[in-house]
Amino acid sequence: MSVLIDDSITIYEALENIKNGKYVMPAFQRQYVWSMEQIEKLWDSILLDYPIATFLFWHVDDDNVSWDTYFCNFLSEVTFDSRKQADSANYELSSINVNLTDTAVLDGQQRLTSLFLSLYGQAYIRQKHARKKIAGGTVVKLLIELNKNRLAVDEEEYNSKKFDIRFAERIGKLSPTQFEVKNILDPQFREDSTREQAIEKAIVNVPPESKEYARGILNQLYRKIFVEKLIRYTKIKDMKQDDALEMFVRFNSGGKALKKHEITMSILEAYWPSAKTEFGKVLEGPYAGFGTDFIVRAALMLYGDVVKSNINKQIAEDLKNHWQEFKKALRNLETVLKSMKIEVSRFANSWNVLLPIIYFIYYNPEYEKNLEGIRAYLVRAVLFTYFQSGTTSKLQQMKSSINSYNYEITVDMMENQISDLRVTDGKIDDILNAEKGSRVAGEVLYFLGLDWINKNYKYEQDHLHPDERFNRTNPVSVPMEEWNKWRSNRNRLPNLHLLEGRQNASKNDMRLVDYYNDMNDEQKAVFRKEALIPDGVSLELEHFGEFYEKRKALLMDKIRQLLG
Repeated sequence: MSVLIDDSITIYEALENIKNGKYVMPAFQRQYVWSMEQIEKLWDSILLDYPIATFLFWHVDDDNVSWDTYFCNFLSEVTFDSRKQADSANYELSSINVNLTDTAVLDGQQRLTSLFLSLYGQAYIRQKHARKKIAGGTVVKLLIELNKNRLAVDEEEYNSKKFDIRFAERIGKLSPTQFEVKNILDPQFREDSTREQAIEKAIVNVPPESKEYARGILNQLYRKIFVEKLIRYTKIKDMKQDDALEMFVRFNSGGKALKKHEITMSILEAYWPSAKTEFGKVLEGPYAGFGTDFIVRAALMLYGDVVKSNINKQIAEDLKNHWQEFKKALRNLETVLKSMKIEVSRFANSWNVLLPIIYFIYYNPEYEKNLEGIRAYLVRAVLFTYFQSGTTSKLQQMKSSINSYNYEITVDMMENQISDLRVTDGKIDDILNAEKGSRVAGEVLYFLGLDWINKNYKYEQDHLHPDERFNRTNPVSVPMEEWNKWRSNRNRLPNLHLLEGRQNASKNDMRLVDYYNDMNDEQKAVFRKEALIPDGVSLELEHFGEFYEKRKALLMDKIRQLLG
């Protein structure tokens, strides 16, 4: 049973504990994300006697942490970007000596880091012209204005600072009436016998009418750091790491504090400190743009419960211990898709569709014997928009079905167990009625063109008979009722094809028959093959109805073949 201890210490005592290594952060803490303005307002609140919230500490000792439980020290240097936001910095992870370190901060990292940075650390700002996130930059100091006649604060602005406290670049001499906040740590300010003299020396350049104001600020600053016990905390004793992790997640999962993927990565790094680094290596090359969520959900698919979506110690350790096999499955997936002339990068924003294939490849060493099953599943899942809703439950359904079919993905499995992936006339009609600009139209044209699409070119959906012509009056030989029907069909799949971007620009609103007649015989043959133009049909607009129905029938046959 955990024991709760409530207590309070001064800011100085807390920061000394950080400096001396007594206080650390668990490895699952997130990055430092505060801005300069947030630090400034924290100090403003302190000087205004506002409370700075309670901190949550975790007592660590030999009974609740092991040698491979990792922690990290507080940052003593932070570089802010040109927008004055802290650049993300990787913490150095290490095990701890419990004879020296006995406290891990579960809640309050941002505030304590900000205080430590202000008084013990160093802040830099990276100028706009510096492209790389390099250590250092222009030094900035936290200063407070002691001359009340020079205050640069907006008294009427809501939530504005009441004291003129701000970071400033060190360029030339500092303003003679500004005081560097960290100087309050000098011994002469801490000693009762020398404090008054030190204050008078610090305000020597302050005009007479502002000296009392300046004395008040410096005395207040001294009291807030050295006298008043502002760090009010609850320390939890006799709590294991898993419980500490759960408490951390609960404290940080609400509001703006942490996003779900940040919590997930925190949990993973608690049990596998190099997780982020290893993920980064995978998310390069073919898998660039997929993101850490892809790896996490794949791990849940392989080792856990994809519906509950909870990363726990067991899943984290399974992923860590089987990392080489996991990476091999991803490489094999890329190879399988390449054999089908499909680029894995195409699924960077729709990677859920790949997870059942990864599961199949991972657990079935003879996956190469069933490439047609993989192709049929992939095309159906994409064209039937299988993962448009209920993603996790559908992933779990696929996982169960693959298991029941002896770790295989087969057409029989989809037809008999997964109604959403069963081929029906209605679903094929939906595909054929997909309109220009829709994802389904783009995907079916892509799959139909795998034999000729060049991955180095960018292709666009294009009308065969140009859209613009249907906005004019009907041809004299076409009744108005028929013309209106043609107009409603002009944006649908039977009048669409893929065209390389530059060709599309040159084709523009050219009549299909003119575009075709401008080609030589070889070009015409290639065009008819790639655009799936049916034989024996006129390309004149006056015969659009016949063209549409014959191409629709041709596409229907091709789509049925695609769907397996």
